[in-house]
Amino acid sequence: MTVFIGADHRGFVLKEQLRAWLNEQGYTVVDCGAYEHNPGDDFPEYAHAVATNVAEKEDGKGIVICGSGVGVDIVANKVKGIRAAIGFDETQVKEAREDDDLNVLALASDVISEELAKQLVDIFLNTNYVQSERHERRVEKMETV
Repeated sequence: MTVFIGADHRGFVLKEQLRAWLNEQGYTVVDCGAYEHNPGDDFPEYAHAVATNVAEKEDGKGIVICGSGVGVDIVANKVKGIRAAIGFDETQVKEAREDDDLNVLALASDVISEELAKQLVDIFLNTNYVQSERHERRVEKMETV
């Protein structure tokens, strides 16, 4: 599985921690920026790069990070085929994968620890979508509304 990851200055440290950890776990990680800590950068370019890559790669997943998680979530969801959500709880992320086929996880670096972020990412990457009739119908509706 390829994991695309991107963050602005507020999420930069957490992105670097997760990128290293994901590499240790054996994932193919593509860093979509920021490539250095720059307090003047803006999150939209990084979130858009992650989302675009995920939309183009069938088995890809994405992780976007900013201070609140909100901005990167909004930008990622503007890309056709992306189902992004802010992860804040293990059960919530698990259900988002199982029920909604979440393919981009947004994280709020200002309010979660590195340890919680790793737990959420692990659940995100290792929980399968449950392809029930009800879930399929809902995912299809999300794409067309």
